[in-house]
Amino acid sequence: MAKAPVLTPQAEDFPRWYQDLINKAELADNGPVRGTMVIRPYGYGLWERMQQDLDARIKEAGASNAYFPLFIPQSYLTKEAEHVEGFAPELAVVTHGGGKELEEPVVVRPTSETIINDYFSKWVQSYRDLPLLINQWANVVRWEMRPRVFLRTTEFLWQEGHTAHATYEEARDYAAHIHRNVYARFMTDVLGIDVVLGRKTARERFAGAVNTLTLEAMMGDGKALQMGTSHELGTNFSKAFNTTYLSKDGKQELVWQTSWGSSTRMIGGLIMSHGDDSGLRVPPRLAPVQAVVLAIKGDEAVLAKVRETGDRLKAAGIRVQVDDRTDTPFGRRAVDWELKGVPVRIEIGPRDLESGTAMLARRIPGGKEPVALDALAGLLPTVLEEDQALLLRQSRERREARTAEVRTVEEAAEAAAAGGWARIPWAALGTEGEIALADQSVSVRCLVAEDGSVPEGDDAPGTLAIVARAY
Repeated sequence: MAKAPVLTPQAEDFPRWYQDLINKAELADNGPVRGTMVIRPYGYGLWERMQQDLDARIKEAGASNAYFPLFIPQSYLTKEAEHVEGFAPELAVVTHGGGKELEEPVVVRPTSETIINDYFSKWVQSYRDLPLLINQWANVVRWEMRPRVFLRTTEFLWQEGHTAHATYEEARDYAAHIHRNVYARFMTDVLGIDVVLGRKTARERFAGAVNTLTLEAMMGDGKALQMGTSHELGTNFSKAFNTTYLSKDGKQELVWQTSWGSSTRMIGGLIMSHGDDSGLRVPPRLAPVQAVVLAIKGDEAVLAKVRETGDRLKAAGIRVQVDDRTDTPFGRRAVDWELKGVPVRIEIGPRDLESGTAMLARRIPGGKEPVALDALAGLLPTVLEEDQALLLRQSRERREARTAEVRTVEEAAEAAAAGGWARIPWAALGTEGEIALADQSVSVRCLVAEDGSVPEGDDAPGTLAIVARAY
């Protein structure tokens, strides 16, 4: 009788495969309150690596980290009408504390535009205080009706940037800089995920924004996932919170603002972009463990060589872990590391010692080959970079192969139903077509120009809509 697969095959049931992988690779568990999650150490290790790299890029863009309260007075949210209307269904509201009813209910932050603007209005006095560039790493709560671990959870982790500028042009350019040079480069260069940069339609725009820039990625099943957004807020919040500055001309002017964020949803995107029927495949530049050195047998000479090899690889700058748990069967350990998607396994047993080699197993392209032990430290950096590039190439090729050029709403819906994306002229789709697609659970993910750039406006000549089913 054939052995049952460790994971449900993707082709058989993609959502079940996703949940199986999260469980078997020990990434996360469901929390005790519906829609919450417990991120396990290996999953949190992925988030830490994402956080560290993104944080460095955000700081390079000039922003500084700060922290604002979790609880926000309910009255703050009502100051910007469109914002509160957009978030109202997702709000968690606290009415009692310390055994008493609160004089004013407080909202558990769904995002921090309102409370941060309250402080911006105090901190900004003149043009000398601008630009004010703030980032926050925090948790947020949005009451989720259809939760899925990492993708849509009631509580999730993220970073949210908030900035204030003297002019519209400065704010617009900064939002675009974060979109292109922080988020897009991180996702392509580190996560190995091909993303399409575009702008949201008015219907899909962030509540309270005048423009939303998005990064959309195609998952393994052809659906779209929004990986991050950068918003131009105009003066909507500065009007509501009276955030003004004294200009060089001696006039009181409203500041122009941006906000932007990315979250633990990126872990879900990583799983669904790169995972296969054997488990996760982690991009080498992201991987907390780039190489694991496994002892096949509990022979003392083997264990000594495994530990020595681990030390040499570590000295060469590779993030390595030694697996000398020979009381656990080798096959089980190998499968576990394969599930976790560690890019490289180096397997050493008694025969390998005799030949001076190790078996090199590459998780991303697959396959095994013997490699001289002395050559490993020099070879692995090249191998890891090759595998990093392969993941990005595969991600891009999938998107290109499964994106159809269409001319009608019906053709766009058919392409999405078939498990792909469609590109349709916005002039042929329009708001009416967008609404018609929404009735079929298909959405306009973003607008792009014919050359792939971000259009300056919804009605710019040659604007195309990217249409897909989405997570």
